[in-house]
Amino acid sequence: MNFVEENGKVKHVPGGRVGNPMAQQSINDALKERERKAREELNADKTENADPELSLDSTERVKVLSPGQLVFKRFITNKLAIVGSLILIFMFLFAFVMPLFYPYSQTEIFYKYDNSLIDYAQAKERTEYTMLALEGAPTVHYSVKNKLTATITGMEKDGLEEMTLADQDGNSYSIRKNADHIYSLYTVDSEEYASISGSVKYATYSTIGSVLTYEAGAEEVSGLADAIKKAISDKKKTFTLGSDEFSLEQNKKTYTVFRASEGMNYNFEKQGEDFEALVDANKEGGTFTYGSDSFRVVPEGEGLVVYRVNGESAIALLTTYVFDTYDSSFTVSDEFQVQALQASLEGGSFTVGGTDYKVVAEEDETLIYSAADNTTPVAAFSTLVIRRYSGEDTLSLDFKETARATIEEMNASSSKTGSFTWPIAQVDANGEYEYDENGEVIKEDRTVTITNKNGSYVMTAEQVVYLIDTFSRPTKEHPAGTDGDGMDVLSRMMYGGRVSLMVAFVVVILETVLGIIMGGIAGFFGGWVDNVIMRAVDIFYCIPSMPILIIMGAMFDALKMKPYVRLTWMMAVLGILGWAGVARLVRGQILSLREQEFMVAAEAIGLRSRKRIFRHLIPNVMPQLIVTATSGLGGVIITESTLSYLGLGVKHPLASWGTMINSVSTAEAMKSYTYIWIPVGLLICLTVVAFNFVGDGLRDAFDPKMKR
Repeated sequence: MNFVEENGKVKHVPGGRVGNPMAQQSINDALKERERKAREELNADKTENADPELSLDSTERVKVLSPGQLVFKRFITNKLAIVGSLILIFMFLFAFVMPLFYPYSQTEIFYKYDNSLIDYAQAKERTEYTMLALEGAPTVHYSVKNKLTATITGMEKDGLEEMTLADQDGNSYSIRKNADHIYSLYTVDSEEYASISGSVKYATYSTIGSVLTYEAGAEEVSGLADAIKKAISDKKKTFTLGSDEFSLEQNKKTYTVFRASEGMNYNFEKQGEDFEALVDANKEGGTFTYGSDSFRVVPEGEGLVVYRVNGESAIALLTTYVFDTYDSSFTVSDEFQVQALQASLEGGSFTVGGTDYKVVAEEDETLIYSAADNTTPVAAFSTLVIRRYSGEDTLSLDFKETARATIEEMNASSSKTGSFTWPIAQVDANGEYEYDENGEVIKEDRTVTITNKNGSYVMTAEQVVYLIDTFSRPTKEHPAGTDGDGMDVLSRMMYGGRVSLMVAFVVVILETVLGIIMGGIAGFFGGWVDNVIMRAVDIFYCIPSMPILIIMGAMFDALKMKPYVRLTWMMAVLGILGWAGVARLVRGQILSLREQEFMVAAEAIGLRSRKRIFRHLIPNVMPQLIVTATSGLGGVIITESTLSYLGLGVKHPLASWGTMINSVSTAEAMKSYTYIWIPVGLLICLTVVAFNFVGDGLRDAFDPKMKR
C-alpha cells in the first residue's frame, strides 16, 4: 500500500510505484511534513513584534501558581471585593491613624462665649411664719411649732387678735397679734374658769373599767354612766337623759362628755353680772381684770371660754418679714431681727453689738437706719423674698426694690409678665466676673424679665457667659460639629470606629477559636464526644441573646463598671454566645475530610490525633472559616452599635458609633442634628457592606464553583 501527498493531502495509491520517488513516503513522514509546513505558514503570518508560538511541551508554556496566588488572582478580579477592601483600608486609617494627627481627643469638651438667657433671680411672697426665740426663753414643743402658721392663718381669716393652743404635754400657749405680720408667742399658766357655749365640758368617761369622772363644779346626774355606755354601744354621738342633752367626743379609750346649756357655766365659784358683762365686752377675744384676778376670753367653736390667768411670759416673736440688707457684708443676726421687730412695735430704736439703730416707717416700706447716719439705711423689712436663682442672698437692695415695684405693678394690672432694665455683670472663661482697669466689675444693661409662675416670680436675663459649645454646627475648627456634651463629633467618630472595629475583630476571633476547638474535637472523634458537644451547640442556639445582654447591661449599670471593663465583658459575652455556628461548620467539614486518603495516610504513619486535627484537618477548613469570619464582622458591628444605642454597650464618655447615634435618639434631635447621626450611620453602613463585599469575594476566590 502506497501513499502520496497531493494538494496538501495524503492520498492512498493502489499497487506498484509512482513516477516521483519523493511522493513515496510513510504516513508518519507525511504528517510531520504537513505539521512543519503549517507551522511555517503560521509564523509567517504573525507580526514581527508578536511572541513566538510556544510548543505544547515547552517549559515556557507551563506557569505553576500556588493555591494562595490562585485565590489572590481570583479575588482581585472581583470588582466589589476590591471596592470593599478599599473601604476597609480607609476605615482602618480613619480609626487608627487619623486620631494620631487630629488635635482633639474623644473626651475633650469645648466652650464658647455666648449671650445666654439665664435664670437670674426668683421672688416669692413669704407666708410661712418664722419663730424668733427671745433671750432665755424655754424650748417650744415641736407640736406647737408645726401649728404656728396654720393657727395664725386661721386667726387672720376669722379676724381674731388672740388664740390659745396646747402641746402634747398639756402646756398652754397663747398667740397674740402685735401688728400686721408680727405676733407674739406666750407660755400661759391658766385654767378654764367658765364658758358660754351650746355645750360645756361636763365629765370624762373611760371604757377601761367604765369610770365616769365629773368636771369640777358639775353636779352628778343619775344614770349618766349607763346612758353613755348605751350611746357608745349604739355608736351614737348624742343622747338625751331626762331633760338634758349630752354629746360625746372620743379620744382613743376615753370619751369627753359635753352637756348642752345656756348662759354662763362656771367651773369655779359663780361671779356676778359685772363679771359676765366684762366677758361679753371681750367676746371677740381679749383680757380683763376682775377683782385681783386676770381673765382671758377665747372664742372656741360657737361659744366662749373664759380662762383665769395665773401668769404668762413672752417667749418668741412670730413674723413673715425678711430683712434685706443694703450691704451684702452686713450680717443680720437673730438678735438683730428680734430687736428690730420690737422696736417697730414700741419706740423705734434699739441697740445691737454696741451700735444704735432706729426703725423708720416710710410710705410703702419700713427701713432700719444706723443712728449715726440718717441718710443711708442698713436694712429693710419685706415679705417678698428675692434671692438669686441659686438661693444666695447676694442681690443688692436696689435690685430688690426695683423688682418689688415691678411685681406690684404686675399684680395691680393682673399681668403675668413684667420687665425692667438692670446692669448685669459679665463673666469670663473661668466663670468669674470681669473687671476693668479700675478694678470695677464690668456690667452691661440688660432686660430682666419677670414671669409669674403660680405665685412664684422667676426673673430671667441675658448674660454673656462662657458656655459648653453644645450641638455646634460644622465649622472650620470642628468639621463635623459638636455633640450635646460639647465634644468634637469627628474625633468621636474616629475613636468610635476604633472601638467598633476592635469589638468586631475580638468577638469574631473568640468565636472562631472556640468554634474550631469544639467543632474539630466533635468532628474528629465522633461518638459520644460528638453528641455531647453538639447538644451544647443546640443549647447555645436556644439561648435568648438579647434578654441576657439586657440583664447584663442592667447589672453593669448597678455595679457602676468602668467603660473599658464593661467593654471587655461585652466582647467576652458576645464571643461566648456566638461560637456555636462556627463549631457546627467545622464539624461538618471535618466529617467529610477525615475519611479521605491523606488522612488515612496520616493515621497510618502514626500521627497523634492533635496533629491530625490541627495540622491537616483545620487548615483544609480555613478557607470556609475565613469567609464565615469576614462575613460575621459586619454583623458584630451592627450588634455592638445596637447595644450601645440601647444603652447596654459602651458607656459615656467612651465613644462608639452606637452611643453617638443614641445621643440624638429623639425625633426632634434627629431632625435638628442630622450632621451627627447621618455621617455615623453612613460609616456603619459602609463598614458592614465592605465586610460583606470582601466576604463574598473570598468565598468566590476559594471556591470558583460558587461564582455566578
